[in-house]
Amino acid sequence: MASSDSLQVLETRTVETIPFDGQKMGTSGLRKKVTVFQQPHYLENFVQSSFNAIEKPYGDEGDLKGSVLVVGGDGRFYMQTAIQTLLEMSFANGVGEVIVGRNGLLSTPAVSALIRRRKARGGFILTASHNPGGPTEDFGIKYNIANGGPAPESISAEILAQTTSIKSYKISNLPKIDLSKPAQFKFKDFTVTVVDSVTDYVELMKELFDFPKLKEYITSSNLKLKLDCMHGVAGPYATEIFVKELGTAADAVINNIPKEDFNGGHPDPNLTYAHDLVELMKGDSYDLGAAFDGDADRNMILGKNGFFVTPSDSVAVIAANYQTIPYLAKSGLKGLARSMPTGAALDLVAKKLNVEFFEVPTGWKFFGNLMDADRLSICGEESFGTGSNHVREKDGVWAVLSWLSILANRAMSVEQVLNDHWNVYGRNFFTRYDYEGVESDAAKTMMTNLGTCIQDPSTLDIDPLFSDKVKTMDNFAYTDATNGERTENQGLRIIFESGSRIIFRLSGTGSSGATIRLYVDSYYNDPKMYSESAQVALKPLVQAALRASNLGQLTGRTEPTVIT
Repeated sequence: MASSDSLQVLETRTVETIPFDGQKMGTSGLRKKVTVFQQPHYLENFVQSSFNAIEKPYGDEGDLKGSVLVVGGDGRFYMQTAIQTLLEMSFANGVGEVIVGRNGLLSTPAVSALIRRRKARGGFILTASHNPGGPTEDFGIKYNIANGGPAPESISAEILAQTTSIKSYKISNLPKIDLSKPAQFKFKDFTVTVVDSVTDYVELMKELFDFPKLKEYITSSNLKLKLDCMHGVAGPYATEIFVKELGTAADAVINNIPKEDFNGGHPDPNLTYAHDLVELMKGDSYDLGAAFDGDADRNMILGKNGFFVTPSDSVAVIAANYQTIPYLAKSGLKGLARSMPTGAALDLVAKKLNVEFFEVPTGWKFFGNLMDADRLSICGEESFGTGSNHVREKDGVWAVLSWLSILANRAMSVEQVLNDHWNVYGRNFFTRYDYEGVESDAAKTMMTNLGTCIQDPSTLDIDPLFSDKVKTMDNFAYTDATNGERTENQGLRIIFESGSRIIFRLSGTGSSGATIRLYVDSYYNDPKMYSESAQVALKPLVQAALRASNLGQLTGRTEPTVIT
C-alpha cells in the first residue's frame, strides 16, 4: 500500500447550526431523498449527532479519541461528497484513523467484516440499500458499532436526541483524499487508509467455505451460474469470488459495474425488479441464479427454469443443510432466528434439530445481540436477507456460496433440494404484498382501525364462509433475551387456528410516503400441495386480509406495487 505523508496543518472549526426535523432513523439508518441531504448542514448535523452519541458510554465501546472507523458505501449518487464530509468531521472529532474502501466502495457485509477484522470502533455505511439511486432518488447513512452490526436501540435513541438539540458541529480543512487506489494519507494525529474493497471480505469467505471443492464441483458438473449485481456494489465481490476464484464463466456475473444511479434500475432483488434475471433463468441454460441489491446484503435465489426460492425457504434450507458449510459444520449450530414477518419454515428446522429458536422484530441489530451472546448461528428476513454469525449484517454473497455448498454436497438441483426439504418438513407457502408510496395518513388510518380489533378479534371483518378461524391478534412486541430491552409495535398479527398468519407492517426503509407490507403465511403438509403456486395456495388468506383491512378503499390501491 502506497503512503502519502502530508505536512499540511489541519485546522478544526466549529460551525453553528440548528436542528432539522425528521432525522429519526428507520429500520436501518437515515434514508431521505438526495435533495434533502444536500441541504446545507443536513448531513453534518446527523454525523455530529452520531459522534456525540457514541462518545457517550453506550455499549462501553470506549472513547472516540484516537479510535479507528470504517467508511464505505454502495456507490450511489452523493456518496463521494458524503465520504469527504465524514473524513473532515472525523478528524475534527478526534478520530485517529478512517479506513475507506477503494473509490469509497464497500458492501454492507464487507464493512461489518472490516470493523471486526480490523478491530475498529465502528463505521459509517453510506447506502439506501435496495432503494433507487440518482440525483433525485435516495441516499442513506447508518452507524455500525464495534461488533460490526447496526447501532442498537439505545444508541439510535441517543442519536435522535442529539439531532433534536444540536447547536454546532466540528469540521476541518482536510484536503480532498484520492480514493482511487490503496494508499495511506498521514496527517498529525490522523490517518486515512484506502484499502482494496474486496480483499478482506474474500479472505473471510475463503475461511468459511471450501473454495477448492466448490471450484471442482462447478467444473466437473459444468454448473452454469447467472448472478445479477443490478449495478450495485456486489459487482466487484461477485466477480472476484465466482469468476476469478471459483472459475465460472466471465459472463456468469452480469451488471457488475457499480453505478451512481444503478443504471436507472431499482436495485431490489425480487421477482419484479430483477425481471431480466428471471427471464434469463426461465430456460434450462442456467442451474443457479441470484440477484443482489445495491449494498449486497440481500439476495434472491433461483433455480433452473426460473424456480423461485422464497427467502423464508432459503434460510430454512441453509439451516437444515448447515453441515455442508465447513465453518458451521465445525462450530455446530448455536441457534436459529427469523424476523417476525418471515414465513415459519425455519421454526420447523429448529424444532427438528433441537436448537434454540428466536422470533425477533425486523432489523438485523436484534440478530446481532443474539450472535454476540453465542446463541445464534443462522438467521433471515423475508425481505431477501440471509446471514450468519460470520458478520453482523445480512450477506447476499455468503447466501449464494451457502447454496453452492449445498448443491455441491448433495448433487441435486435447486428444485430437487426444495422438494426434498418439503417432503421432510412440509411447506410454508408465503407471499408479501408491497404497496409503495401510499399516502401516510391513509396507511396510519388502516393500521389504527386494525389495532382496535386486538381486544376483540371477532370484530374483524372476515368472510363468514372462510373456513379458518382467528385464534389471536396482537401488535408484536419483543423482549431481547440478551439485555432485556423491550421493542413494541412491530406489526399487527392475525393468527388463525391452523397456524396461518396475516401480518401488516408499515415499512421503515422508505424515504418518503409510506409502504404498507402485507405478509401471508400458511403451512401445508400434504405432498399434493407442494407443487402448487403460492398465489393459488394463499388466495383465500390474501382476500381475507384485504377485506379485514379495507386496504383498497382507504388507499385507493387496487393492486400492490410488488408481489414476492
